[in-house]
Amino acid sequence: MINFDDCPILLQDYLNYMLTIKGRSMLTVKEYYYDLKRFLKYIIMRKNLFGYNLNSNIDLIPISNIKKHDINDIDITDLHAYISYCDNNFSDSTKTKARKISSIKSFFNYLYNTVELINKNPAEKMELPKLQKRNPIYLTLNESEKLLHAIKSEQNDFNRARDLCIILIFLTCGLRISELTGINIDSIKEDKLSVIGKGNKERIVFLNDNCLYAIKKYLELRPISKNTNALFLSIQKRRISNRTIQLRLKKYIKISGLDPKLYTPHKLRHTAATLMYKYGNVDIRTIQSILGHTSVATTQIYTHLDDEDIKLGISKNPISKLKI
Repeated sequence: MINFDDCPILLQDYLNYMLTIKGRSMLTVKEYYYDLKRFLKYIIMRKNLFGYNLNSNIDLIPISNIKKHDINDIDITDLHAYISYCDNNFSDSTKTKARKISSIKSFFNYLYNTVELINKNPAEKMELPKLQKRNPIYLTLNESEKLLHAIKSEQNDFNRARDLCIILIFLTCGLRISELTGINIDSIKEDKLSVIGKGNKERIVFLNDNCLYAIKKYLELRPISKNTNALFLSIQKRRISNRTIQLRLKKYIKISGLDPKLYTPHKLRHTAATLMYKYGNVDIRTIQSILGHTSVATTQIYTHLDDEDIKLGISKNPISKLKI
């Protein structure tokens, strides 16, 4: 667990509140931690606090001395100046900028509305940048078959059985990588897989016959380990790490003749959702439930159309059948 001791007490309290009361994941709270640390460092520089100024090295500035009155002195012009500073010094993408603004808005909302420590919320009217909507990157059905076939090239029987299981579950259940590494042996009851998702929310995902068969074959080779109940183990008999899965997938993506820079475990999640929608006639609400999305709006990115869908749709327009 990350240590927040280098933060002022009001930031420590906020981060712990997000972890324990709001149930945010450690990964999400880490992002808040790094975003808000840098923001407060900039405020120290901008306000010339503790002997620092805008010429100071932001990486060397401690924030533990910031008090409530320093936070109360912040207004929206300081927030705008910080975003401009990030633009000029860190070349933040629109997505990164939006995340930083969201962190700031959440922090000030907590201070003003939740614990009532400050007398105004300077971030209340702060606007989020408009994010450009992009279709998700995914493997086609043919490319997915190539990827599964590539696993057969693995010489080690245990690695081959384990990796087939992992990639099958990615491609059919659409799990996040952290959800997959968190699977325990007792997470599976018959054809039901219990998944712990974002915010420690549990959902049930059903395993198809291919997944069940692959898991059965893998368990025949899985070494007995008294130290962990994890389903997927590394060669060292420990719970497999996110990084190991990323590297194993990269290997098979290369063997498949695909671009390893383009396809990650999360892209396999996109693939599962897209293939369900495109070939399985699965409705968007069902996909939302499978993926563990809180909002259906998040799931709607998978209703995108490829060129063949568009071409087919145009050809079905009755005007195209008229003689002219």
